[in-house]
Amino acid sequence: MSDIKGKYKKILEDLENNIKNPEDLIYTKEKVIELTTIFMDIIDRLTVLTDARIKEIEERQEEINSKIESVQSMVDEIEGDIYEDEDSYEFEIVCPYCNYEFTTDIADEEKDEIKCPKCNNIIELDWNQEEESACDGNCSHCYGEVAEDEEKYTSKDEDDDKDDKNEDEDM
Repeated sequence: MSDIKGKYKKILEDLENNIKNPEDLIYTKEKVIELTTIFMDIIDRLTVLTDARIKEIEERQEEINSKIESVQSMVDEIEGDIYEDEDSYEFEIVCPYCNYEFTTDIADEEKDEIKCPKCNNIIELDWNQEEESACDGNCSHCYGEVAEDEEKYTSKDEDDDKDDKNEDEDM
């Protein structure tokens, strides 16, 4: 700003040194001052308009930030619901004994069984970690029936094989 004042004073001094007629000098100085005032008014109006626009932009930015915070809050809630407790899983289970359907949280996959809240029987959980071929009859839900059935089928198959061999020999 002081640089502008210095340049302005230098222009007025140049006018005084180069214009010898006092009336022309006064007229010229007045016109320079008038022109300067016009430019200063324009600059002031532009400054006011610019300040108003900046204020408007700041208000809009505050509104946008508020909306972003609101959306972020919703996203955090949704994310919390989805990834609530990464070590806990919610499962729907149907009891094989009483057909009661219930939902439970299971903290880890190491848990092999759960108690039915209705009939209090123990339900064996199958995590499909190891694909075993068949039940060995020792699980809680079949009480050895599968093993007996396998023996029946095995002995029946063996009997059928023996019958086939005997028929072949008879021919």
